[in-house]
Amino acid sequence: MNDSHPQVRYTSVGDANVAYMVLGDGPFDLLYSWGLGGHIDLIWDQPAAQRLFPRLAAFSRLIMFDRRGTGESDPVPTGGLPTWEDWTEDIRAVLKAAGSKRAALFASIDCGATAILFTAMHPDRVSALVLHNTTARYMAADDYPIGASPEAIRAMTDLVETQWGTEDFASLVSPDASNDAELLRLGARQLRACATPRAAAAQFDYIARNLDVREALPLVQVPTLVLQSENAFMPIAHGRYLAEHISGATLVELPGQGVGQSTIEEMDVVADEVALFLTGEPQEVEVDRILTTVMFTDIAGSTERAAQMGDRAWRLTLDAHDNAVREQLRRFRGREVNTTGDGFVASFDGPGRAIRCARATIEATTQLGIEVRAGLHTGECEVRGDDLGGLAVHIAARVGALASPGEAFISGTVKDLVVGSGIEFEDRGEHLLKGVPGTWKLYAVRG
Repeated sequence: MNDSHPQVRYTSVGDANVAYMVLGDGPFDLLYSWGLGGHIDLIWDQPAAQRLFPRLAAFSRLIMFDRRGTGESDPVPTGGLPTWEDWTEDIRAVLKAAGSKRAALFASIDCGATAILFTAMHPDRVSALVLHNTTARYMAADDYPIGASPEAIRAMTDLVETQWGTEDFASLVSPDASNDAELLRLGARQLRACATPRAAAAQFDYIARNLDVREALPLVQVPTLVLQSENAFMPIAHGRYLAEHISGATLVELPGQGVGQSTIEEMDVVADEVALFLTGEPQEVEVDRILTTVMFTDIAGSTERAAQMGDRAWRLTLDAHDNAVREQLRRFRGREVNTTGDGFVASFDGPGRAIRCARATIEATTQLGIEVRAGLHTGECEVRGDDLGGLAVHIAARVGALASPGEAFISGTVKDLVVGSGIEFEDRGEHLLKGVPGTWKLYAVRG
């Protein structure tokens, strides 16, 4: 759990509480809302969100909220869901509670319709509008052939009711993260925390069948940016329609297939586009580039172990694991970059120490009854504050994912750099690494 994010606050909308938080100090206000599946507290556990929101707060006073029916806000009765106009009251109440008289609105997924209506109804309260992976209407009609058929909506509603909160469903939401088990675990947990499967299905069905704010589009008179990816929930044709029917709107077609906060790379593109649109200038992000060795570790079979042990025992085991890993990082002068719930990302200025740290970590955690695997790669990384980015980070993660429990895998680059060190390796052949060009020679470190 990331404990560094701002405090969750609450404001009243009728007899319900709506959760919000504020970070950054201006010079203008930016209100962000995601919609069904959003959770302003748990989202901070995800690396993409940890990158996106501080970047937005670097040039604005960022106000984030969960609309009624999702996340930290009160649930809504499945038989009496709010109207779209009712949901605009969430925006009004949060802006009032945060002391904002005028703000830019940044809305994703089903919150886009609410933001469109609020902008049309209160043009004096909105300075600009950013619509991210959203739509003015979801279901097909004679004058809206790009929408989903009633049969497709029924099938999707059934999928939500049966798969909501699972890692399979999280993979549908964020297919670009489908090979990252930890991201899928975090995504599935967030979905479970913000709504039950039945409540989520009821909301999705209501939204899909009743959403239609097309008449409000000509009334949007503020600068508008439409960001849209080609994803399974909101195909890119919806974004093109918005851009064509909002006067002066700018459309940016995003890479990737994620509908929400999927990967750091996707969120960097979003942050860049939003900063340029709202400030008129590219955001200046302090970036340095270094050559470093990146180590990824994770506990093999952690989900199954957690289920077998129960929450309390598993928490104690994770604490012991974290202490053991940090002790080895201290011994071998590694720098902790991030944690992934059941693993670590670390960097080293020497590949030999990184390899020895990986083996020592595996040995130390084995004594705790835990099987850890590790992946290492040396390459050029971007340094952004305390974080690392770039292809080298992804290669290390992909290498680690191929290791078996109790093994440390390294790339051929690392092996070449430690020739003569006395460290021995086993050739594990050439592999394709998802999302990484070419084939890669991998080696297992001998114990």
